[in-house]
Amino acid sequence: MSGGYDDELSRPVEGALEASTSEGPTSPAVGRDEWVARHGDNRTGRTGRIGTLEARLRVVPWWAWLTTFVALFCLVPVASDSGYVRRVAFDIAIYMLLALGLNVVVGWGGLLDLGYVAFFGIGAYAYALLSSEQYGVHLPTIVAIPLVVLIGATVGFLVGLPSRRLTGDYLAIVTLFFLQLFLTVTTNGDDLFGRNVTGGANGILNVDPLSIFARELAVSREGGLFNPAYMYVVLALFVVVYVALRFVNLSRTGRAWRSLREDSLAAEVMGMPVNSLKLMSFAFGAAIAALSGTFVTALSASVFPLSFSFPLLIIIYTMVILGGAGSQPGVVLGAVLIGILLELLRDPGDSRVLFYSAIIVGVVAIFRFSVKLAVVVVGTFVFGFVVHSIAGAVDNAWVNGSGGEGGGVADFAANWVIVPVDVAAWITPVSYISLVALALVLTLVHGWVRIGLLIPVLYLAAFVWENVMLSKPEPTRYIILGVILIALMIFRPTGLLGEKRVEII
Repeated sequence: MSGGYDDELSRPVEGALEASTSEGPTSPAVGRDEWVARHGDNRTGRTGRIGTLEARLRVVPWWAWLTTFVALFCLVPVASDSGYVRRVAFDIAIYMLLALGLNVVVGWGGLLDLGYVAFFGIGAYAYALLSSEQYGVHLPTIVAIPLVVLIGATVGFLVGLPSRRLTGDYLAIVTLFFLQLFLTVTTNGDDLFGRNVTGGANGILNVDPLSIFARELAVSREGGLFNPAYMYVVLALFVVVYVALRFVNLSRTGRAWRSLREDSLAAEVMGMPVNSLKLMSFAFGAAIAALSGTFVTALSASVFPLSFSFPLLIIIYTMVILGGAGSQPGVVLGAVLIGILLELLRDPGDSRVLFYSAIIVGVVAIFRFSVKLAVVVVGTFVFGFVVHSIAGAVDNAWVNGSGGEGGGVADFAANWVIVPVDVAAWITPVSYISLVALALVLTLVHGWVRIGLLIPVLYLAAFVWENVMLSKPEPTRYIILGVILIALMIFRPTGLLGEKRVEII
């Protein structure tokens, strides 16, 4: 018998049809897998107006989204003549390329590569050596860039050779060692085998700018403004890389990469060349990273080893994780958001507005429009004003240290948060550790106890921000990135645009 039919009489077996339809139209038929039969019910999606909007947006083809995004990006130099804004746009375009390259290794190949920034540096130094007075070599841009990409892919292949049998933590340690080795060699390369190869800590200066069609692209135009042509060149190559990677992702190689990411052992059992796939993943990612390094060096007309330190790796990984590893639009979105966020956190006024806005949005997102939301908001405001008034009555110097940039937000903070004129040395560690401890306690309590504890925790967060974080913007940026990743892993582990995965337990 097969599929509910008698092979000899070629007629339905008695009771088979009833058994197949006893649970409705989604009931699994005889001979059909139950999970496949119920795949429509198992799919998760939004409902209501948001679900309708999401369904309509999914219908828009990918090339339309890409065209719209690039067109809007090209308007940045037109909308603003600020050299700072244009340079930030260029940096974000570089971040987008780097995120696409890391997505190949981590998002598609599933390889935890902590040496990715080294390939970025190799591309930067290779271009500098091929287009500067360091060795008297001045190759045309149209020759230098493809050669740098080939060098990056070759180095990525060579790094992948001893690492192809490693996975997880072991691969991460080996690739991290490669990054440290690169930094050591470039930093001490002014006396490498008796020759000055990399210029050491002073780097390589007077690197040739880009030259396209025998026309040199000046780094800056009249008045010292940043030349937007560099941004347009990077953006054009971003489109080429994005489209090429999309076709690769849809090919047999792309599907094999995703199989390798999900389960390398199962992929090997199915006959896939796992080692070759890993080497290809390393080579693709390294080539894109090296390509990005050429433009940074050409724009800066110099290259230094400290530009490729570990914090840059954290930033790029944050972009990929935030947008969703494995999703091309996701990692691009993550690069744009993180790039803008890092610049906003440089300015105390912008970062203050951003901090309090994020707190309000987060509280509203958690409690929606409910009684608990009203209790938290009103309770936090009242708690702050009461504490501020008590502190001012005891000693007016305790509340006279606040203010600064931020407009109305700064004025509000000056009358709500305790900020002493002279912050004692013990305040920084005690307040910071107390905030972390109370945040952990929040995860252990529930109900109205959590609501009551959340009020002083929010106020303590504002206290730490005004007294500790604003005065040290550089480490604050990385702390904020860490907080974003923690929150994202709790509420959306797959990232903003990451694909949901099915795990069979």
